[in-house]
Amino acid sequence: MRKFNITVNGVAYEVEVEEVAAGEASAPAATAPKAAAPKAAAPAAKPAAPKAAPVANGTKVNAPMPGTILDVKVAQGQAVKKGDVLLILEAMKMENEILAPQDGTVAQVAVSKGASVNSGDPLVVLN
Repeated sequence: MRKFNITVNGVAYEVEVEEVAAGEASAPAATAPKAAAPKAAAPAAKPAAPKAAPVANGTKVNAPMPGTILDVKVAQGQAVKKGDVLLILEAMKMENEILAPQDGTVAQVAVSKGASVNSGDPLVVLN
């Protein structure tokens, strides 16, 4: 009799295999599944904060990746220079600074602190 550990769909099973000679019949013996580490429950989805519709005119600064807005560093009407930090986006436990692509004035901030965003979502509109 040989023992093997087999994992099927994330559940570990310990099975015993018996070699039988040709012509012999053997009743299958079932063994109970081994206690496998429970799968981590999916984190509850945070309700997305309502997003304001972006202004039609101006340069839109979009989210480069999905994540959560940790901090908004600018306000509507504020003048910014190219390279200024507009907001902080957390993605995969890393804080990413979203920078102004050009000089301008903040026409609209389309997200708020704590909002979840997807890749390509508008964050800030500059004029």
